Amino acid sequence: MFILGMGFFGQFLAQSLKKEGWVVTGTCTSKTKKKQLEEKGFHVYLLDANQPELSTLNAMKYYTHLLVTIPPVVCVGDPMLQHGELLRSTLLDGNLQWLCYLSSTGVYGHCGGAWVDEDYPTNPTSELAKLRLDAEEGWLNLGQGLGFSTQVFRLGGIYGPGRSAVDTIIKQEPPSEGQKMRKSRQYTARVHVEDICQALKASIYTPSSRGIYNIVDDDPAPREEVFTYAEDLIKKKWPGRTKCSSNSASLTKKNESRGDKRVSNMRMKRELGVRLLHPSYRSGLLSIIDQMENPFHCSP
Repeated sequence: MFILGMGFFGQFLAQSLKKEGWVVTGTCTSKTKKKQLEEKGFHVYLLDANQPELSTLNAMKYYTHLLVTIPPVVCVGDPMLQHGELLRSTLLDGNLQWLCYLSSTGVYGHCGGAWVDEDYPTNPTSELAKLRLDAEEGWLNLGQGLGFSTQVFRLGGIYGPGRSAVDTIIKQEPPSEGQKMRKSRQYTARVHVEDICQALKASIYTPSSRGIYNIVDDDPAPREEVFTYAEDLIKKKWPGRTKCSSNSASLTKKNESRGDKRVSNMRMKRELGVRLLHPSYRSGLLSIIDQMENPFHCSP
């Protein structure tokens, strides 16, 4: 497996595959990150996607599977697809059999609370979401044109150990830009890293002619509800430590236009045979907090 972009999910997948005997290589963008990843036992290339070195591109063709996690850039688009012809010619005679591009459910836009599946018309509203949709088409065309199995995974918000509502509250982290955008939504798609991982493995072992899959859980609950549940878990596990946490109410706002979309995962279940480990944020957050040691260093 060659992973273009060893971020949160890329590292999780790499660790999982290594345990199963896979040879895994990835890329990152800084020497500091490269050192950190190498200390964790990963083989990593430095990659500037705007000016990729030929040696890195050539290395990709010796792998059988390619995962692309690098997001698009405003005013640039997908940084790797800028070099589409170079990519195509490099990979043409390689060993690749399978390619997956990680996209986002944001490509559907605002749907007034409707259930949306992969056949629902896309209507991205932000510039990044529009570029995501362009990138989906670009990677599908590249992979299918070279004759190997190619998938696009439209992911909900990714969470897992170290990156969840529980972690945000405990660390008192300010909300990210993505979290700010999700504050007012009535419905929010999300998925645990373990379930992305099993969906991805299923797509490897269950060849499919389909190109696009929604990878989300069964419960498109509002962010406010998720944070309230996370706070309850923290209170139960560490009584008296709640003043160290941020208040979920401060992280959410009422908004007249809260209706958004509920994303269906039926194709993923039906065609890839995925049985979710965490069908709801409740299971996912509970598994995360169960693995945590006491993270508080302040007095009750």
